[in-house]
Amino acid sequence: MNHWIVVPVVLPAILAAVLTLSMRQNPGLQRVFSLAGVAAVLAVTIGLTVQAASGTIDLYELGNWPAPFGIVLVLDRLSALMVLLTAVLAGLVLLYAIGTGWDQRGHNFHPLYQFQLMGIFGAFLTGDAFNLFVFFEVLLIASYGLMIHAGGRRRLKAGVQYVIYNLLGSTLFLFALGTLYAVTGTLNMADMAQRAAEIPAEDSTLLRVGAMLLFLVFAIKAALLPLHFWLPETYASAPAPVAALFAIMTKVGAYAILRMYTLVFGPDLGITAGLIDQMLLYAALITLAVGMIGILGATGLGRLAAFATIGSLGTLLIAISGFNEATTAAAIYYMLHSTLAGALLFIVVDLVRERRGTDALIPGPRMAQHGLITALFFGAAIAAAGMPPLSGFIGKLLILDAVRDMEAVWLIWSVVLAMSLVAVLGFAQAGSAVFWKPAPDAPAPRPPSGTVAMPMVAACAMLGAVIALAVLAGPVMRYVEATAAQLHAPGNYIAAVLGDG
Repeated sequence: MNHWIVVPVVLPAILAAVLTLSMRQNPGLQRVFSLAGVAAVLAVTIGLTVQAASGTIDLYELGNWPAPFGIVLVLDRLSALMVLLTAVLAGLVLLYAIGTGWDQRGHNFHPLYQFQLMGIFGAFLTGDAFNLFVFFEVLLIASYGLMIHAGGRRRLKAGVQYVIYNLLGSTLFLFALGTLYAVTGTLNMADMAQRAAEIPAEDSTLLRVGAMLLFLVFAIKAALLPLHFWLPETYASAPAPVAALFAIMTKVGAYAILRMYTLVFGPDLGITAGLIDQMLLYAALITLAVGMIGILGATGLGRLAAFATIGSLGTLLIAISGFNEATTAAAIYYMLHSTLAGALLFIVVDLVRERRGTDALIPGPRMAQHGLITALFFGAAIAAAGMPPLSGFIGKLLILDAVRDMEAVWLIWSVVLAMSLVAVLGFAQAGSAVFWKPAPDAPAPRPPSGTVAMPMVAACAMLGAVIALAVLAGPVMRYVEATAAQLHAPGNYIAAVLGDG
């Protein structure tokens, strides 16, 4: 049993409690411990990813209770990669939050941040469907607090909408779990996969209902149209570091679809084969179109970044809908890219907003660090629109190549390429209005709050991560191809979790 697997879940939970109980009145100490905790988790996740790269599947049994009777955390290539991505993103976002002073504009930012990380790490590592629900609730409860951090009428209104949508999703999640438990008698994913395969076709109606309910839950979390209504206003209104961290939250929904519909309801399970494939594909195509058209029609940088997130999710889910090794590998690579590029875009939006006092797409005076912020926006726009030479271009090429054998290949190619052009036009329009046409008679820009160096370091490091993903595309693709192969051979996962039992 590998005890390091539980560290990314337990360490943030303990740290959040310590920050709340012992350091509440000492912001400086909270910052030090919060940064140290994220750095420690990053070091552990690097080690876990290196270990998972060998192809072994490890698990941690809480209380030493074996599966399926006890709670297990499972480390395979995909879960290791996602916790590493989360740790990298969390470190850069925390640096930005501290450098800009966002963490001190409200109460309990650092404890809530750590609880949020606990929920995200747990969702990626859990091997149990009920505990996936539990970790969803942990990260959502923390995100409610982070969403309304620093207050404001607009933020509170968006937070209420966010809470209502996600509570409906949580209720639906419980219905789905209850249905699946009634059919299979278990909620351990590996055990459920075995039992689902043994159910006769004539008795499979409830299993199909449970699988469909579960898909609707994950579609809400992944903001798949038409269940995406909570995202634009939520992300546009959230504090910038929170919106940047939220870039990984929608990927939890995409990850859950990938995990459950390759392991439990995989393509080889005849009674659920083809249940969601076509529905997911066409919903993803519409999601992509709505997101990219939203970029073109946005009146502010915040909503532009939010619609870019929706568009990237549509592209990601198009790849996932193929449910084969090639499309899954392309989807995982694009998931890495879209998370980093989306977070970078929200950070650049905040850099502009802090200096101009608004994110409206109107000409204004030259800002402090105008040239550097312009370059960061240019890099973020290229990455989000999928233009060469950054990783978004490589990711879209991989997806277009992977879907060649799908029936709707020409429709997919047409929509992806057309919407890429729309995104380019939208970003060009926004960039020219904000950065290219300074208005000398406009009010003087505000000086940035907090320090200048640390936020710029965090933003440049995030852009560097996007560039590195493109430069190292070969090694990264070899890893994700092996990850896709492991996902589509669920027998190894089941054997590792259940053993001889």
